[in-house]
Amino acid sequence: MKKLAVVAFGGNALLRGNQIGYAKEQEANAYDTTKNLINLLEDGFNLVITHGNGPQVGNILLQHEAGHSVYKIPKFPLDVCVAESQGSIGYMLEKQLRNVLKEHKINRNVVTFITEVVVDKNDPAFQNPTKPVGPFYLKEEADLLAKANNWIFKEDPRKRGWRRVVPSPKPFDVMNKELIKELVEEGNIVIAVGGGGIPVFYNENGTIEGVEAVIDKDLASAVLAREIGANAFFILTDVAKVCINFNKPNQQELDKLHVDEAKKYYSEGQFPDGSMGPKVLAAISFCESSGNIAIITEASQLNNKNAGTIIYK
Repeated sequence: MKKLAVVAFGGNALLRGNQIGYAKEQEANAYDTTKNLINLLEDGFNLVITHGNGPQVGNILLQHEAGHSVYKIPKFPLDVCVAESQGSIGYMLEKQLRNVLKEHKINRNVVTFITEVVVDKNDPAFQNPTKPVGPFYLKEEADLLAKANNWIFKEDPRKRGWRRVVPSPKPFDVMNKELIKELVEEGNIVIAVGGGGIPVFYNENGTIEGVEAVIDKDLASAVLAREIGANAFFILTDVAKVCINFNKPNQQELDKLHVDEAKKYYSEGQFPDGSMGPKVLAAISFCESSGNIAIITEASQLNNKNAGTIIYK
């Protein structure tokens, strides 16, 4: 049987920090990002792709706000906006990946799942919003938007500006995981858990209900990777390796990181919650539950077998 890898794209896989967000920009980025997967396919991996949606769902929310204020079009709740972003991002990734596969004469089907992910409606995260969505703002702009919309903003740890933050509950289960596993084991490339999945919870009568939140895509991807028996979990970001003392004179890149070391550095505050923290926690979760490795790196480094930070148990 082929090896199975889950590859989690960051939000910058489609929308770079200096871009406005035109469809053509995002499709070009999707092409550039997905072509980095060829090396994994040639190495014998079956693939599940997951992706972030922070910039995109933030823009969708702004579109709903503008449509409501000008034309009185009803605004959709955040969970529906997450579903909307899953469809549009999945379409762009799927289309460009098909183009990449054709160029390399690789015959694989590609399918996108609109994926619901189960959370606890009593999760304390609902009382402490931390997940950034949307673009970066100046402090003055953020203050005006917070007042107008009753939103909460926090400063980016890397001092790139201020972003809106929303609740980010812990994911417990991924719906349709059995079908995702079946499809990927048959050689199909599956795109799933977009933006961390659509957050839903079970009511007492067993029905499901959406909730206003954004699940961290790396934590949700780790749950999916564990449940479908992935051999490797790749978390792609905008740096080549995990670092301690990031952006300081004594910054140090890490080639390998045991889960115990990762926990120690996390407890020391080396990996901020709004940046590398969730990625390291997701890697720890996957490694501990599966015994397999996680690799955190930048997308273009997938062609380099010695790139990235390997987290292991």
